[in-house]
Amino acid sequence: MKKKYSKYIPRNLVTQIILSLILGIAFAYCAQNYAIAIGILGELFVNALKAIAPLLVLILILTSISSYNKGQKHNIRRIVILYLISTFSASIVAVIGSYLLPQHITLQQSIEKVIVSPSDISEVLGGLLISMVTNPIEALMQANYISILIWGIGLGFAFRDSNNTTHVVLNDFSNAITKLVRLVMQFAPIGIFGLVSSSLASTGFNILWQYAHLLSLLLGCMLLITLLLNPVFVWWHIRRNPYPLVFTCLRESGITAFFTRSSAANIPVNIALAKKLGLNPNTYTISIPIGANISMSGASITITVLTLATMNTLGMTLNVSTAILLSMVASICACGASGIAGGSLLLMPVVCHIFGIPDEIAMQVVGVGFIISIIQDSAETALNSSTDILLTSAVCMSTTKQPIEKLTTMPK
Repeated sequence: MKKKYSKYIPRNLVTQIILSLILGIAFAYCAQNYAIAIGILGELFVNALKAIAPLLVLILILTSISSYNKGQKHNIRRIVILYLISTFSASIVAVIGSYLLPQHITLQQSIEKVIVSPSDISEVLGGLLISMVTNPIEALMQANYISILIWGIGLGFAFRDSNNTTHVVLNDFSNAITKLVRLVMQFAPIGIFGLVSSSLASTGFNILWQYAHLLSLLLGCMLLITLLLNPVFVWWHIRRNPYPLVFTCLRESGITAFFTRSSAANIPVNIALAKKLGLNPNTYTISIPIGANISMSGASITITVLTLATMNTLGMTLNVSTAILLSMVASICACGASGIAGGSLLLMPVVCHIFGIPDEIAMQVVGVGFIISIIQDSAETALNSSTDILLTSAVCMSTTKQPIEKLTTMPK
């Protein structure tokens, strides 16, 4: 039976999600009562993500810090700083965009448990400091992501001087958790079918316009970073027209990343482009893999916009000081996003936790993120990956004064 019908089932996850969206909309329109009941499929999917997300955050942070090699040279520090500035700037742009075009999300969870919005930054910082020192086992059980983040960083530094066998075990454990998350992600089409069907059946089809509005803001912020802010960073280093280099990186890296939806999978593409551009191999062979993990402008935008949309929905206010704190935390979380599709969404509860948003509601927002992820995650990965090679190229060319006019005629 499996062999007989498998040829009719698309193997690409994106195609499966598109079909599940179409079927979910049709099912909600044709069988409203059954569509509400089928929402159990969406709940199962969201709860599975909710269960594995705390462990995923801990292991990813721990492994990435413990595996970092000391003594790296050749402008790596300069490139890493530029990666971090770019990621933080993207979050600031997302805050401004969310303020100008406030978003709201339809939630099914009761909001009675939501903590009152913090009055100032001191209250936020006080709650943040208390959350940091929670027992790590209790933090995992209660999904206290701030405590998980701190313990992950601490354990990562503690394991820095461990022997090679320990690092191998940690990497194997990280790979095992990532495989488990990918296994859960294989059920995303079924979960999204349940989420879409029940949401449309219970709230009406006007929610589709809400999703489109939210997606428009996300894509608008990403385009602003791609075509305005990133060129500024490049011009700052090379003092020449940055757009030939920008469009080359978008064409040869961004397009590929859009369809692979994985910064890690796009590392060979970026390395090949760096070689074609004549960059220093001692630099790009290190900076490109690092950038696949910490150059996360798109992820920073996604986390910030969805968090602010949740706060608007819950009637929570945000002043300037707490907005800056939100941008910082969103940037840190974006740098910890996993290399799998939708990885940034799984780290959203870290930011939500700071503002007293319950994990149940945060994971509902993650579910909304997966619904729009067909376009959002592809655009996010394209921005992340193209920014890696773009900023690496800018720093390398600033030291060699390499001409870039020839890039407009490079082979596709």
